[in-house]
Amino acid sequence: MPENKTGGLECRMKVLIKGAGDLATGIACRLHRCGFDVAMTDIAVPTTVRRTVAFSRAVYEEQALVEDITGVLCHSLKEINEAAARDQVAVMVDEECRIREAWKPDVVVDAIIAKKNLGTKITDAEIVVGVGPGFTAGIDCHAVVETKRGHDLGRCIWDGSAYPNTGVPGMIGGYDKERIIRAAADGAFKGAVTIGDLVEKGDLVGYSGGTPIYAQVGGVVRGLLQDGVAVGKGMKAGDIDPRGVIDNCFTISDKAASIGGGVLEAILSMKKKKERMI
Repeated sequence: MPENKTGGLECRMKVLIKGAGDLATGIACRLHRCGFDVAMTDIAVPTTVRRTVAFSRAVYEEQALVEDITGVLCHSLKEINEAAARDQVAVMVDEECRIREAWKPDVVVDAIIAKKNLGTKITDAEIVVGVGPGFTAGIDCHAVVETKRGHDLGRCIWDGSAYPNTGVPGMIGGYDKERIIRAAADGAFKGAVTIGDLVEKGDLVGYSGGTPIYAQVGGVVRGLLQDGVAVGKGMKAGDIDPRGVIDNCFTISDKAASIGGGVLEAILSMKKKKERMI
């Protein structure tokens, strides 16, 4: 670690990210590359569809490589610190985010993308960032980062909230709702294709509760739930990218990268403001 002006070692800032889906992972990778120690929390059975670019995969595979960064499943504070020493991202099953009290992060980022605040408070850390709808800057976090595709994607909001959830997926390749693979019935999900496969409209892509699910548009399968996940009818179980670029299935998306940049800006801006107040 570099020496600070007083001759001691400069500690890396610790960032705890709530959620480990593809958008949260885009944030984690950007912060990790910029020198932050990153830990993430998720639920016991993640429902991330873009699994190839999500550290949530480490929950059931023990570790997950996203681009050039490794995320590892941890079970204790000791293991989190060991992961940081190996320059890895720590992932924990911790739905209540209890590890926050023990790890004492400098920054908390709520990237669960639940479209509402599930308990994050502005007092959770020196810097608290809310990602997407459900947060109000100055009330339950210091800054909000916009997640809606368009002109304001990735923008830091210092007063107010992000755009409310519309319930309509963002437009990609001229399609929005059609590109989402949704469960056709309640029950366990089972894929009939894999991420990276090219499909045509009408192709069988999976089953939910034994009921077949068919593609509504042609393209590349960019996301798909892992087999065995319990789903409800209408639940998002995957997505198809009509642009058909297979390589995009294995790299962080433009949206996730933009949001990651917004979170980085929010952290550094808040750090600068706090230092000026000292």
